[in-house]
Amino acid sequence: MKILVSGAGIAGLACAHGLGARGHAVTVVEHAPRLRLAGTPVDIRGDALAAADRMGLLGRIRERRLRMSELSRFVDADGAPVARVPVARTGDSPDDVELLRGDLVRLLADALPDTAAVRFDDSVEALADDGDGVDARFRSGGSDRYDLVVGADGQHSQVRGLVFGPESGYLRHLGVYIALADLPGAAPSDEVNLVHNVPGMMAGVFRYGDRTVAVLQFRSGPLDYDHRDLEAQKRILAEAFAGQRSWRIPELVEAALADPALFFDSAGQIRMPGWHRGRVVLVGDAGYAPAFLSGRGASLALTGAQFLAEELERCGGDPTAAFERYTDRQRPYVKRAQDRVHASRDRLVPATWADIAARNDALRAAETAAR
Repeated sequence: MKILVSGAGIAGLACAHGLGARGHAVTVVEHAPRLRLAGTPVDIRGDALAAADRMGLLGRIRERRLRMSELSRFVDADGAPVARVPVARTGDSPDDVELLRGDLVRLLADALPDTAAVRFDDSVEALADDGDGVDARFRSGGSDRYDLVVGADGQHSQVRGLVFGPESGYLRHLGVYIALADLPGAAPSDEVNLVHNVPGMMAGVFRYGDRTVAVLQFRSGPLDYDHRDLEAQKRILAEAFAGQRSWRIPELVEAALADPALFFDSAGQIRMPGWHRGRVVLVGDAGYAPAFLSGRGASLALTGAQFLAEELERCGGDPTAAFERYTDRQRPYVKRAQDRVHASRDRLVPATWADIAARNDALRAAETAAR
């Protein structure tokens, strides 16, 4: 079949790999001018490891595994430790693999078969599904016809908006925003990841491979802004942390505002009753974003892409049957990921001083009990 995939992130590239490897002619369109490599490190967990193995990528993924510090330490305004959390407690099993998002994107892109091609600086502007195929019109002015269209274009999916309606009908905002920025000139350290809280805010310094980054999170209701407007995102961040002088917050905010590749987004989930309509199907965050707080977005992207490719093959190209089977297989993973985010939010960004103290007490008690 001739298949269009919207989005060259983890989900889109994984779909292009799985579908292209099975002989389909796949075109991936990506609105950015190049691969988007920024973002928090990602985890490959559970059955996503098996999906990566079936793609022939698990060995290379493990080679790029991050060697994280043994501890993440919560500190007070003076930098003194108040509680710590061993990294090992945050995963599902010792087999989990954490790696830089950019490393996974590059691995997927480099592994694409000859039957798959990526077209940058373009995006889908209109779709018309007549039951036998889908006519697509692009921002570049071109148009083409496809047997299937896969929306793998993230939480703010253009394909979902065109086919299923506005994002507001499916987005569940979790009340937190995140910013991630490089800390140029930061002294290398193998010590610990440092996290500081004031009510409703978190500021951290993390070591990811050979990168030192600033991580900023804050609680807020839904904010109205263009998610592609970097300057608008920086204004929001500056206003959220205005007047905060505790610990290293001013330094980290300044670094974020100076970073031309700043990553900024909300902790939001996409919850939909179904992920397909006609000959259009959604994969990854476009259909079921679990929010970065879950640590399972990349894993869902890999299992979703694998299940979709397998079911299209098993169903002889019948999209309706294949999409239903894909949904049945993927839904339990999505439910598990989406149902477990609130504890992570409350641990990382406590709302009040009392909540911060209670979190620290609980972590210290757990550490004492483990000795």
